[in-house]
Amino acid sequence: MTYKKYALVLFSVALAILLIQCSKALDGKVAASLPAAEEAKAAAEKKNHSLVQEGKQIFRFDTFGDEAFWSGVLHLDKAIAGAANGGYGPGVSPNTALAVGLKVDAEALPPEVVAGIQSGAVRLDDPATTLALLKLNAVVGVKATFELSGGLKSVGITCASCHSTVDDSFAPGIGRRLDGWPNRDLNVGTIVSLSDNVQPIADLLHVDEPTLRNVLGLWGPGRYAAVLFVDGKAFRPDGRVAANLIPAAFGLKGLELTTYTGWGDISYWNAFVGVLQMHGKGSFSDPRLNDPVKYPIAVENGFYNVVNNPDLLTSKLPALKAYQHSIAAPSPAPMSFDAGMAGRGKALFLNKAQCAACHAGTLLADDKLHTPEEIGIDDFDAKRSPTGKYRTTPLGGLFTRSRGGYYHDGRFTTLDDVIGHYDRHLQLNLSAAEKRDLKEYLKSL
Repeated sequence: MTYKKYALVLFSVALAILLIQCSKALDGKVAASLPAAEEAKAAAEKKNHSLVQEGKQIFRFDTFGDEAFWSGVLHLDKAIAGAANGGYGPGVSPNTALAVGLKVDAEALPPEVVAGIQSGAVRLDDPATTLALLKLNAVVGVKATFELSGGLKSVGITCASCHSTVDDSFAPGIGRRLDGWPNRDLNVGTIVSLSDNVQPIADLLHVDEPTLRNVLGLWGPGRYAAVLFVDGKAFRPDGRVAANLIPAAFGLKGLELTTYTGWGDISYWNAFVGVLQMHGKGSFSDPRLNDPVKYPIAVENGFYNVVNNPDLLTSKLPALKAYQHSIAAPSPAPMSFDAGMAGRGKALFLNKAQCAACHAGTLLADDKLHTPEEIGIDDFDAKRSPTGKYRTTPLGGLFTRSRGGYYHDGRFTTLDDVIGHYDRHLQLNLSAAEKRDLKEYLKSL
């Protein structure tokens, strides 16, 4: 073998040995990094799970200190208790509470209470039973505190009061919690009217007490007029009461436009509602509300920049968001729609009916704002918002929102009405059979 060939062989062997050693070292580093990456992933998942669980408790049970309003101002604790239990009036029995849309968490009831309800030993026509349910944290969305003597001290409301219901598995209005579902049975106006002191709200809106009580009585189940308390508009130009349907709080992950008219993301709206509607002790700022022409009530009361110390809300917004974003849109029962027709309806949804132009992707929403002209409706609620437009509402879990109608204000009573509106507005020329198929697909979402 020549010297050159011998040198070349030695170089090749050395290079091979070097590559093998480098490969072993690299494999060792990769092997060492894999557990570290897995540990980091597990730690992140654990942290997120912890945040979600924290948010769940906040969503269900945190009042943000709003007892100062609901009890301190409106005296609803006294209205609930009734004269026989240290309050005033007849009190609120479980039957009355259920009639105005409040729900009872069956999983919070001990076996002896369940047995008592079933046997009739626990009276559902007695306000004292309501107090017992409040002590058990069983009234969804209502949090009570009690004196050492056992008397009701105060009540507050939580996010769950409007954005949770129950599955009626025990009895109508009594069952397992369904967080994120809009409570379309809840009659907020009637509940507020239980107060013996609504004058502060009447003063806020520059009306007399009878006028306020009349407006509250017109809201009806599942409706609330959030923007009323910043712009003072109780009625639409056509004379109908200006109260919108309580929206769902599920299926919102990935959406920046959380509200019907796109005021802001979910944390913005949680702060808006928590401070300005629930009257919690938090901080809220939105310079857009500092407009005396558009939002006179907000300007008069400084609602564009509210600061509370201590702030019982702001630090909880991340956990609240994490929990709400963890709630997936529910699926309807398989037997609640015709699968064959729904399959044909999906093809129409994606193509001829043009629904997917806005209700796109897995969220069934494009996360964009649209003019009233695009949608083919009036601009009343759009003009009340800073955006002047309407956002695309995600359609997941649509079946949970059938009560009260569709759209932000329930203007369309049925899905047939919704389909008919777009058939005319977009000149789709859908046949009767196509409309039926499309309806079954919407029922399947």
